Amino acid sequence: MFLSPCRQNMLQLLHVAVLWFYLLPSLLCDNLPCYYSPILEKGKIYELVVTECPPDKLCFNADGRYGNHSALSARGCMAKKDCTQSQKIRVKGTVYTMSYACCDWPYCNSCTSITTKYLPIAVTLVTVTVMTLSL
Repeated sequence: MFLSPCRQNMLQLLHVAVLWFYLLPSLLCDNLPCYYSPILEKGKIYELVVTECPPDKLCFNADGRYGNHSALSARGCMAKKDCTQSQKIRVKGTVYTMSYACCDWPYCNSCTSITTKYLPIAVTLVTVTVMTLSL
């Protein structure tokens, strides 16, 4: 199949953009920028603070559950080895189970953990769609 030079250039730029999105965070030596918020009750408003994680840490979102009820949240930085663990914490006399979801690109913990977990998949699907349509 023959592609016009303009379409070939568009596809090359798209490939570069996708590689940039996936590889840039790992190529940079700078610290990973993430959002921080202390452990809060769900629904409480807190202005997110930008923080920089040390090179050996990732951004995280935490969800604190009391039984089946999601009651607490937090954001920040944590070691990769701790990302999939959960722990019991006591807040105001009540024991909650905190679970963590980590991500490794700038500001990736701005949304809920479900959204950040599937963002790379969504970007890949959009890229494939654009590439298919440009053929």
